[in-house]
Amino acid sequence: MKYHHLGMPTDKKLQDEKHLPHLKMYVSGYGRNEYGIEWMRFEEDAPYPMLVKTVPHVAFEVDDLYEAIVEKNIIIQPNSPSPGVIVAFIEVDGAPVELLQIDRTLSEEGI
Repeated sequence: MKYHHLGMPTDKKLQDEKHLPHLKMYVSGYGRNEYGIEWMRFEEDAPYPMLVKTVPHVAFEVDDLYEAIVEKNIIIQPNSPSPGVIVAFIEVDGAPVELLQIDRTLSEEGI
């Protein structure tokens, strides 16, 4: 498991945000700083737990997502936000944690 990014929820529209309509959210910042900080703004009806919409999360890249979530408290089931990427969110002691499995032969550059 290795660090991938820090997700920061925001309710402010950011200048460079990118709309992800299939996820009902906007993202900004990832890949622009050496610390992997990404801001996320959610549409009002985005179908995610309030914990994810309101509390920052840390994200880790794993080799096998399905193995990594065994016996974990899954709060967002595995899904594919983009080609070559599978993610899930778990809750650990009240904090959201994102786990990602990335196939770099299929994913966008910079993921």
